[in-house]
Amino acid sequence: MRDRVRAADVHMSLPCRGLKGLSSRRATGVLPLLACLLLVAAAPLRAEPGPAVSAAPDWSFELKTKVFMDSFTAYEFGEPTPPTYGPLSRLEFEMDSVWAGFAARRRLDRFSLGLEYLSSSLHQEGGHMRDSDWEDVTDPGRLTTFSKSECTLRPSFQVSADLDAQTADLLGLGPEWDVRPFVGFRFQELSFLAHDGTQWDYVFGAVTPLPGHALTFRQTWRQYFLGLALGYDWGPVLGLHHFKTTGRADVAYVQGDNRDDHLLRPDRITREETDGYAVHAVLGLVLGLTENLDLGLEGEYLGIETTGTHKLHDGWFGIDMQWSNDVHVWSRQTSLQLSLTYSF
Repeated sequence: MRDRVRAADVHMSLPCRGLKGLSSRRATGVLPLLACLLLVAAAPLRAEPGPAVSAAPDWSFELKTKVFMDSFTAYEFGEPTPPTYGPLSRLEFEMDSVWAGFAARRRLDRFSLGLEYLSSSLHQEGGHMRDSDWEDVTDPGRLTTFSKSECTLRPSFQVSADLDAQTADLLGLGPEWDVRPFVGFRFQELSFLAHDGTQWDYVFGAVTPLPGHALTFRQTWRQYFLGLALGYDWGPVLGLHHFKTTGRADVAYVQGDNRDDHLLRPDRITREETDGYAVHAVLGLVLGLTENLDLGLEGEYLGIETTGTHKLHDGWFGIDMQWSNDVHVWSRQTSLQLSLTYSF
């Protein structure tokens, strides 16, 4: 939260979990586990293929709700003036929350086109915002200031569109299989309000309450992705009309934009413009309640990594500058999703 131009600025400290905080601890081991589960989800465990599938319905409409757990988004930047080092400051915003929305899909022979919209709708307390600062140029690894605030996720949304193609028959597989390469675009906008926090100054040993609203933070991600979806229909199981296991994974080129408005110091704005990559994986179960009505359960992981440029505007001190030293923006999003789909 705090851009430090040493000796030129009076800073206000924002939160981030000391040391590596949320990022490394949550990301470790997730991707290999998801990759293994994806293979298991796609492969039949017994030789009992589902029934021959009739022509798929032309349309499907889906209502869904998604619960984010142990999820966050974060950014950090380094010291811009010599001797440069990083990080100088890091902010992390927890985003545990409930989202809801819909999806629709149109099938055209072996191709299908899908659209999804999800929103967090109401203000939700998503956890905390943490800000850490390393301001001692003689000891860059020493944490000098830390603050922790309540973090409200304000109304946010995500929209995505994709085009896929059924290729199982081209690979000699039966109608119970889905093998669908796909391409698409995913846009996500996250909006936060940090409020009612406490700041610890480890240099002078001071503890300062930070009542009221501290800052607003808005982040957008534009993701251009390419991936593969797999599925297997086990046929009637346990009284269900059909039972399917599904999995999909994609990689994306990502462009990100952040804007951080410091409410305790008017006309102080920081921004990041970054690009990089994302990895995304989903595992799911489909329970066929009837021929046309499905209940779905999915586990999802999205990891985003970008680097780029940090910009600081401070009208009070007459500062306008930008730099790219150790500018890093990332997000880790883990969720469970429940859906009800009608096909016609």
